[in-house]
Amino acid sequence: MNEPATSVVCAVTVTVAVPGEPTVVMPAELCYDVADPYAARLSLGAPEMEPVDWVFARSLLAEGMHRPAGVGRVLVSPPHRCHRHSVRVVVRSTSSAARIEVPSVEAGEFLRRSYALVPDGAESLYIDVDRELAALMDGCD
Repeated sequence: MNEPATSVVCAVTVTVAVPGEPTVVMPAELCYDVADPYAARLSLGAPEMEPVDWVFARSLLAEGMHRPAGVGRVLVSPPHRCHRHSVRVVVRSTSSAARIEVPSVEAGEFLRRSYALVPDGAESLYIDVDRELAALMDGCD
């Protein structure tokens, strides 16, 4: 008997622009896991090289598919006339920033598959409160 799926991994090819550097096309993965039901992960370079991971709210990507969304370290913008076929994800650290163009069809399919696993608004039903409390208490001795 097959186990029910608990994760979604969508391979994509993204375009990454970092100030002062040439634009690079690279493999990436959009990842979702039921164990962290509010989060989506964008793994740059995966699976071909050591990935650089950015974790952000799945709802941020969903909102950013339709209108600019986010504050702080991750911003998401929908397709528009300058980048018609991609969702723009801007990630920032204390020392740098990168603009990542993610194909909108693949981003939409990733969201559809992740919401098939955990519907919007049902994320709290998938959190293992005992495990989370144990993780918080670990090291509090």
